[in-house]
Formats: sequence, C-alpha cells, structure tokens
Amino acid sequence: MRMQPRQELLDIWRATIRYSWRREQWHWGGRHGRNCISDAEQLLCILLPTFKVQAFAIDNPDRTGQEMIEALKALGGASEIPRKMIGVLLEYYRTYIDEAGTPTFAGGSYFAAEQDDDPEPTEEQRGLDIVDAYAMAVTLSLATIGFAKFFRQTTRRPAVWEQIDELSRLASSRLTAAMVGLLRSFSVNVFDADSEYGVQLIRMVNQGQQPTREVVAGLRRSLAQTTASFREVLIGSGGMTDIDSPSQLFECGWSWSIVEKAPLVVLDDSEQIGEQRAGVAEDAPYLYFTVIALHAIEDLFSERTRAMGLLNQEQERLARALQLRFDLTRSYWATVATYGQAGRWPIEDVPWRTIDGLESDYFTLQVTSLAVMGLLQNRSNEAQLQRIGNVLIELANRGRTIRRPYTDDSALQLHHPGVRLGLLGSDTVGTKGEKVPRLAWFVPEFTPLLLYRIVAVAGLLIDIRERYAYLALADEVWEHLGLRRLQGGFGRNLWDDPSGAFPQLALEASGEPSWLITERVVAALVQTTAVLDRPPLHSDILSAHAVELLNEAEQLFDRELLRGNVRPLAMETKNVRASLRRAREVVRERPGTAAVLAANVLNILNDLAAGRSDSEGI
Repeated sequence: MRMQPRQELLDIWRATIRYSWRREQWHWGGRHGRNCISDAEQLLCILLPTFKVQAFAIDNPDRTGQEMIEALKALGGASEIPRKMIGVLLEYYRTYIDEAGTPTFAGGSYFAAEQDDDPEPTEEQRGLDIVDAYAMAVTLSLATIGFAKFFRQTTRRPAVWEQIDELSRLASSRLTAAMVGLLRSFSVNVFDADSEYGVQLIRMVNQGQQPTREVVAGLRRSLAQTTASFREVLIGSGGMTDIDSPSQLFECGWSWSIVEKAPLVVLDDSEQIGEQRAGVAEDAPYLYFTVIALHAIEDLFSERTRAMGLLNQEQERLARALQLRFDLTRSYWATVATYGQAGRWPIEDVPWRTIDGLESDYFTLQVTSLAVMGLLQNRSNEAQLQRIGNVLIELANRGRTIRRPYTDDSALQLHHPGVRLGLLGSDTVGTKGEKVPRLAWFVPEFTPLLLYRIVAVAGLLIDIRERYAYLALADEVWEHLGLRRLQGGFGRNLWDDPSGAFPQLALEASGEPSWLITERVVAALVQTTAVLDRPPLHSDILSAHAVELLNEAEQLFDRELLRGNVRPLAMETKNVRASLRRAREVVRERPGTAAVLAANVLNILNDLAAGRSDSEGI
C-alpha cells in the first residue's frame, strides 16, 4: 500500500500531543468544546493504537519503541510518558462522575436542535445519556484498565501505585455503568406488516417484486431462529410485544439512549455504579447507534480482552448478555440486507431506506458493516463478501470520495455537516409548559468509516487480486482524507477540513480539530495495521512453483553429495542445507520466500556445475 499506517499513526500522535499537552497540562476540548465523548475520542487518538497494536505499547518503559518515545517526547522520556498519561486519564474519569459517584454519559455539546429555527437545547437536555458515550466508555475503559494493569508491574513508586489503583477502580466502574447503559438501550421494535414501518421494510427487501404475503412469510422464515432467540433476552431490555404473529415484522438494535420504561439491571453488591437513570428514548433502533454499540461490544469479548483478563466476574456476566444481543442483531441485519440470495440484495439497492422513510448513502455504509458481521457468523463464501465490497466501491463514487463532485452536489452534505439524526423522545425532557426542541445528532464520519469498511473487507478476502484491488481503493480514499488535514493552528495535521478536498464548501478555516473525525481516522489506520500484519495470502500457482523449485534444488544437491562433488562446496554446504530446510518449513505459508531460497541454492549448484564443465574442457 502507498498508505503507511505505522508512520501515519506516529504523525497523529505528534499532532495530538502538540495540541493537547501545553505548559505541562492536558488541553481538553476541540472544535465542539468539551463533553465526555469528545474527550474520550481525544484520549483514544493515543490509547487506541496502544491498546490494539502491540508495537505501539507504552505501558512498559523498558520495551517502548524509540519511535513511540520520539512521537510523545513532549510528555518526557520512556518512564515519564505512562506516568503523565495516568494523570491525564485520572483527570478524565474524575470529571465525568457526579456528586453521588455515578458515572455520567451526557452528549453535552454534541447535541444540537433538530430544526435550524428551534431554540437551543436546554441544560437538562444536554445532560441526557447517549449510546455513543456508552460505546466510547467501553473502548476507552478497556484500554485504560489494560494500560494501568501492565504499567503497575513496571513501576516501584507507591504514589504512582495509588494513582493506578484509583484509575483502575474508576475505569472499571465506568465500564460497568456503560455496559448497563448498553443493555438498557437495546430495542426490539415490533410492527404489523401492513403498517407504515412494515410497508417500508417490505419495499426495501422486496427486490424481486414478489407478492407482499410471500415476502412477509419468507422474511419470517429467514428470521425464525433469531425470533426464537429473543425469548432469552431478559436483562435490561425495553418491553417487547409478542413477535410470534405471522403478520408481524420487527427490527432490533440500539436506540439513541436508554429506552423509555427500560427496567433496571440488577448488579452484584460489589459493583457500585450509582443511580440507573430513567429512559426517555424511543423504543426503536437507530442504524448509527446500533453499529457503534456493536463495535464496542466486540471489544468486550475480543481475544485481547480475554487474554489480558480485563473484565471482573460481574462484567463477564454483563458481557455475555451483550454478546447475545450482538449475535441476534448481526444475524437480523445480515438476513435483511442480503434477503433474496438468487437476485439483487436489498443492500445493493443504494441508498438504503430506513423503515421511517429516510434515505442516505450513509445508511447503506452502516448496513454494510452489519451485513459483513452477519456473513462472517454464517461463514459465507468469498463471492458474497465481494458483493459487499462492490457496494463500498459504489459508495466511494457516490460519496465523491474518489470522484470529482459537480456543482451544488448534494453528496457533499455527507461530509459537511453530515447526516442529521433526530432523537425521538428527547423533547419530552423539561419543565411542563417549557418549549424544548427535539435533539439531533450529526454524523459527518462518512469517509473515515468508508476507509475502515474497505480495509476490513479486504482483510477477509482470500483472493489475492481482489484483496489488493480493495487495498488500492483504500489508498485512494486515504489520499482524499489527506487533503482534509488541518493546515494551521495547534490542530494542524489532525482532522477535519472538508473544504481541503471540496473547495466548493467554502468553509471557514479552523485550527481546532474534530476529535470525532480524528478518532475515526485512527480507528481506520489501526484496522489497516491489523490487516497488513496478517500472514501473506496463499497462492496455489506460486506454491506449486515454489515446490517444483525446491524439489529440483534438493534433488540436484543430493546428487552432488552422492557423487562426492561437494568439496568445492565445503564452505557453502552448511548454508545450502539451512536454506533448503528453511524453504521446506515455509513453503506453505510463504511460498515466495521458499521459491527465492530454492532459487539461490540452484544458482550455487549451477556455478558448481559450470566450474566443473570448464575444468573438464566441456
């Protein structure tokens, strides 16, 4: 790839520290001011690579790479970097907790009024919890607990131990509270097939123009296992209507906050998370919040989380409950997105239309993530993954990420101001008689999310040519993102300035970074490092070629040994044997390497044969 994720991540570290660490203090905020989500995104620009990429670990001063120390040198040396990060993390966790000791998950300054002429959101509204905050808290807290756990083993200072212990306690409490919030935000929205929602869903999935009755029956058959499994969903979910009726359909996923009338989650006495707030959100899933919740839940039961032992016993129980919802949700969306295997899939009918009638290429991008999760669960074949990849190629074109926009191109709204999500139920908060707006949530993350999805699909493909075609597409998307780096101020080289790629937006220059976009870029780069760090793909043609070269090299060498013609090879014999042995060991996983080793041996044997021919006058 032309994109070099390691170097790009180091550059982002330098830019993040330059903006954040001033006069021996951490500078919070950014383009949207302070809130628990933006501050978490700011911290994850440093901690996400540390948590997920071994080479970027900074929790052991003796093993921290020199490049990492250089990128973070404003914090000090190898031993000072983790100590100062512990202090910064403590400041964060102490900030987002109320007087009663309850962790807070408010959207704060990220909330906006749904309509331009609406009044500003009230302070009470800005204090509402949101699933985005739960998801960020899960990822950040896991990274924090792991970071603190390993750094504690390398330091001998009692004062630092005290800080680490407090940080671990606060992070664990916030993690538990976030998991409870996710459980109470899960929603199953059941509706009649002939309702407005049902008509929209059938219209989206009915790509073969079949009779409505057949589509409803077929969809219910495809979802039968998922429907039956909902009976096991007990902890913290909103009320669910009976979904066994043959005339009913449903959607499942995460609402924007704790759903109205969500029951409390009973916890072990050892887990103190304070008050569990009453829910106000509409009991219906949102695509954006569903996807961001699923990615956070993936972190909970990832191999790294299990290997590091980051969850306590009660958190393990909550994680199992969330994993059940994870499995049901990805199964549901994969079924809906790919319904009608013989013809065009609903997801291929761009843009995706939600059951409330909204359409956007961004929604299609979100559904690709859910579809891939489900296809992996069902062990689908290469061709099915490539169909999702083709949708991503179309989105890259439609979103003007790899194509020039035309005048007054509506596609630019994907990048600025982003898709506006109305948060139903948010206007019920306030004093009786007080006029309050319905809240909105803006999501301008189309391009970094597109990069993440393209690289993720590339990493799943087995066909070498197809994989590298998608990685080449990722390079094009990265070039677009490169144009959107900030060019001035403390935030230079961070994101986001959409007018750098789209001059027609004519946005006012800002030196303040958007931590939302920057964190999404970091996540995409981390995903790219994971793909590039995997073993090379297997090529049958190259493997056969390597085996043939190796067989010939071994046979010729054995013949020279048999004839006693190895005396001129006395100095090389040991190396030849080692090369042949190594080639035989790696011929399956690295056929190209085996072919080169065998070719080197053949060159040596050829020189021997040529020298013998010259001496014999042949």
